[in-house]
Amino acid sequence: MGITNVYGASNNDNYEAAFTSIHASDTLPSNLNKYLFVRLNMQLDTPRIDTISYLYNQYIGELEYLNDESVPPRYIAPNPFYYKLQLPLAYYNSPIKQLGLPELKPYNPFVSSDQPKNIPPLNLSKWEVLNRANKLVDKALLSMYLNDISLAVTTEDRIMGQKIYFSEVEKDKDIPKKSVTPFFRADEDLKEDLSMVKSLIKKPNWWLTGGDGSLQITQNYISENWYKGGESTNSMLASLRLFANYNDREKIQFENLAEAKFGFNTASSDTIRKYRINTDLIRLTSKLGLQAAKKWYYTLAAEINTQFSPSYKKNSTDMVSAFLSPMNFIVSLGMDYKLEKPKVKLSLMLLPADYNLRYVRRKDVDETQFGVDEGKSVRHEVGSRFKYIMEWKIINTVTWATRLEYFTSYDKVEAEWENTFNFILNRYLSTKIFVHARFDDNVKKIPGRSYFQLKELLSFGINYKW
Repeated sequence: MGITNVYGASNNDNYEAAFTSIHASDTLPSNLNKYLFVRLNMQLDTPRIDTISYLYNQYIGELEYLNDESVPPRYIAPNPFYYKLQLPLAYYNSPIKQLGLPELKPYNPFVSSDQPKNIPPLNLSKWEVLNRANKLVDKALLSMYLNDISLAVTTEDRIMGQKIYFSEVEKDKDIPKKSVTPFFRADEDLKEDLSMVKSLIKKPNWWLTGGDGSLQITQNYISENWYKGGESTNSMLASLRLFANYNDREKIQFENLAEAKFGFNTASSDTIRKYRINTDLIRLTSKLGLQAAKKWYYTLAAEINTQFSPSYKKNSTDMVSAFLSPMNFIVSLGMDYKLEKPKVKLSLMLLPADYNLRYVRRKDVDETQFGVDEGKSVRHEVGSRFKYIMEWKIINTVTWATRLEYFTSYDKVEAEWENTFNFILNRYLSTKIFVHARFDDNVKKIPGRSYFQLKELLSFGINYKW
């Protein structure tokens, strides 16, 4: 084998390329003769021979060293410059735009007349490679467009118009680390013969489930001989929330929430019973949304609410309310505006079509105090409803959850506003302030009283979220 050096380079010249022509003998393998590449070592006067073609190795594929399968293939760095030529072919805008643009020399703002000579020039080789690759690709695409435009199955505007979905995760929420290998493991429960399948890709689960619970306690002890007098009181409030939400990240959202609250306090002033119920709620809500715009959804919502146990007047056996007495069933149709930020989540529902059914099951409950006609057990109402739900993380240790609901049958008005301020001490302990305001002119009015009602509770206890 003979080698003739045509272009040479000095040892200190690091900016000029050295080229070598090759005359290879027929005794070498044919593939080696074809892709033999000679590089000059700048530190030595003698050339060094690389038996693998540099161009072939970089731009075309991996070569086996001298066809020896025992030698592992070389690593080929991915080159993204030619992504437009990947299948399926698309109609890109840049080839057409270059037809009407003049060739302008690039302006280098970093070159200045007063620049010190000892500073090396800016290396723009990477950008030059990208520009050259883009020009070659655009020429090839332009030729394809002119000859057979039907080969392009999509467009650049359609590709860039695809939505990118992401889920925001609270920073302080502990996320268990899971391995991704189970998603690529064959499912043993499948009945088909998957002996030839090495991996199985499972569909994502669009359901998100979870919940939280709390147990709040307040206590006040006063001895019988306390010089100012008074009564000892104790109270407890337990709450539980469970949710199951479906979101396909495309058009459909299906949200389901179950809430339960039960609280009581000691009542030494009540001569009949030692404890009185101060909070009692069972509420199931469900909402189906179909996306109409970016943050607007066509919504069909339903709600049912009642209570657990009977409640009585103080120092009396007269029952005020009980399970399914009353029971409210609500179905609404309208629009829902949803906003989700790292610290704020809200839902604003405008429901012009609303049906409200109120049912009183027990005969020993006065139905008129719930707006039901005397002697009847059911009341039907049609009207409009407005509902606003928000969760705001004011700071890391203080959160505010509010729920505002307004219903009108164009004859009567019923409005509720629930507010819960949660002061977090640590992961399991917190202090809560619960304020519930209500206005209802459907009920029987007590002489000397207004339709406005208010309930407030300050408590300390444990809470857990999953």
